[in-house]
Amino acid sequence: MPRPSTARALLRLPLLGALVVAVLAVALCVRLGIWQLDRAYERADLSEQHAAAEVGAQPVGLGTLVAPQSAMSGDVVGRSVWVSGTYEPEGQMLVEGRALDGRTGYLVLTPLRVDDDGTGGASWADLSGSPVLPVVRGWVPSASDAPGLAVPTGQVRITGWLQAGEATSGRPAPAPAPGGPPVTDAISTASLVNLWGGPIWDGYLVVTGSQPPQVAAADGGPAALPRPVVEGAGVNLQSLFYAVEWWVFGLFALALWVRLARDELAAARAGAEQPGGTAPRPRRGKDAGIAGLPG
Repeated sequence: MPRPSTARALLRLPLLGALVVAVLAVALCVRLGIWQLDRAYERADLSEQHAAAEVGAQPVGLGTLVAPQSAMSGDVVGRSVWVSGTYEPEGQMLVEGRALDGRTGYLVLTPLRVDDDGTGGASWADLSGSPVLPVVRGWVPSASDAPGLAVPTGQVRITGWLQAGEATSGRPAPAPAPGGPPVTDAISTASLVNLWGGPIWDGYLVVTGSQPPQVAAADGGPAALPRPVVEGAGVNLQSLFYAVEWWVFGLFALALWVRLARDELAAARAGAEQPGGTAPRPRRGKDAGIAGLPG
């Protein structure tokens, strides 16, 4: 019998179905790998975009980037913005466990009732009233009430870096120091809106400038903070490993089909080498021997 062609053996319906499944699996794994690769370099690209945007850039109105009660996207985190309004000193808090220059202290967190964010009020026109913005005015080493924690009165215009809100830790808030403001452990807008009222921005501002100025750090006021950076700005190794893992899965699916195709081709050729294209049948009768063994 002539040997069956490779093409004829590979074009059998079950093997074609397995090939379709393998191709779909490979395509899916490649796509998921590319997605994970994009995620691996996402923070690094975002950090580069921020650095490029800040070269020679002037602060822009907060409302032109993000509106109150709206989610803050990653591409606006770290941007320099300006906003004006009036501080509400009765809502001031300290955020514990924050380090500056190797020392652990507190962030001074003060609500600012905004009256101008660069949109002329259009960003909150459909909301219930003037929005509040959490403002980090700086860092202090102690929670005790000091003259430097005094809040500027009247209308102020501040500039600063935008930062995304933090998750609530779930721990009870520690008690404030005697004579000091309330203390919290996270800048969570979901918690602050219950204390300060809304509308509120989904994030906070780290002050870099104020008119009129607040109490200087040399006089006991809050120390200036460095620009917030995108955490983990390098390559995300976990996402990179996931990308490689997906591509390995795709190669495994392709290798599995190749193995099936080789087995199918080997079986077809083995059958063609027997008379009539089938495997030999056991002998019967007196020549069958004992228990089907050759006589």
